[in-house]
Amino acid sequence: MTTTKQTTVTNPIPEEYKGGVPYLNVHDAKAALAFYREAFGADVRIEIPRQGDKIAHAEFRIGAAVFMLRDEYPEYRFRSPRTIGGTPVNLLVFVPDVEAFAERAIAAGASVIRPVEMQFHGDLQVELEDPFGHSWFFTSRVAHMDETELKETAAAVNL
Repeated sequence: MTTTKQTTVTNPIPEEYKGGVPYLNVHDAKAALAFYREAFGADVRIEIPRQGDKIAHAEFRIGAAVFMLRDEYPEYRFRSPRTIGGTPVNLLVFVPDVEAFAERAIAAGASVIRPVEMQFHGDLQVELEDPFGHSWFFTSRVAHMDETELKETAAAVNL
């Protein structure tokens, strides 16, 4: 019998998970992790297999942003964009150089939904779709705006 050493938890919210953590369901988790490594420079931290050639749980980072990922589990209603016919969620990650980031991602197979463009909110931004159906916004802050400025620039573009 194997025993595991348990330690007392002093902080119930781990530092690396202070905010919400998107949990992506995909139709091929191994391929998705390989794509995220190549296209987005993802650092895969954990990869837990399940029966067959599937992944039960994986964790990766793009910069400081944390994501979790798994293969679909239809029995638990964990469905991928391929299964549901699209995604109702857009993921947003700030990166230091959105233009270089987008070039690498596109070269690796990401589809451009909206090209790199300056946005009314002061960010240079691109929208990409990965080969697994997830929508990603990558952005670099160019100009900081307070709430009044954001409302004015939004009104100017007729949002």
